[in-house]
Amino acid sequence: MPKQILRQEILARRKALSAGEARMSGLIIQKTLVASALFRSARVIGLYAPIQNEVDTVEILTEALKCAKTVLYPAVCGELLEFRSVLAPDSLRTGAFGIPEPDISCEVLEPCEADFILIPGIAFDAAGKRIGYGKGYYDRTLHQLEGTGKLVGFCYDFQLVAAIAGEPHDVMMDLLITDKRVIRPRD
Repeated sequence: MPKQILRQEILARRKALSAGEARMSGLIIQKTLVASALFRSARVIGLYAPIQNEVDTVEILTEALKCAKTVLYPAVCGELLEFRSVLAPDSLRTGAFGIPEPDISCEVLEPCEADFILIPGIAFDAAGKRIGYGKGYYDRTLHQLEGTGKLVGFCYDFQLVAAIAGEPHDVMMDLLITDKRVIRPRD
C-alpha cells in the first residue's frame, strides 16, 4: 500500500481513539518502558510531546525526573531536530507545527548523548521501518544512531502493519513498544 494512503488510514484510526482508550493503552505502553532494563539503566532519555492522539509520554517524564534522569525533547531547528534538556513539564512551549518543544534557553545535547530516544510515528512494521508525517526531521537527525539500540518506536498495536516500503533515508527502529507487545527488529 502506498505510504500516503497508509498514513491517512492509520492516522484516521488513531484520531478516532476515545480519550479513555488512548489513556489506557498509553499507560500500558509507558509502564512497559518504565519497567524495562533500558529505562532503569538510562541516564539521558529523549521523549516527544504527543500530538494528534500519539502515545502520551507524561508518565515517563514524571518517573524520569523522579529518578534524576536528564530528559530531552526535540525542537525544530532548520531542517533538523535539536534535543534540549527540560527540568519540568512546564518547560515546553508551542513550537514549530504547533508541537510543544523546549524553550530556546534550555541546554542542548547531541542525540548520541541519549541512552535512548522515543520516536512517534503513524505506522511501523516488525522490521523496524516507520512512517511519520512525511517531513523527515527524525530521519535526517537520527540516521547516524540507526542500529545503536537507541531508537525506540512508540505506538498503539494497531499502528503495526505487515510491511512498509522503506526508503534509504528512512531511519530504522531498534525497538518497538506497543500496548500488546515489544519487538526487537534485529533479533
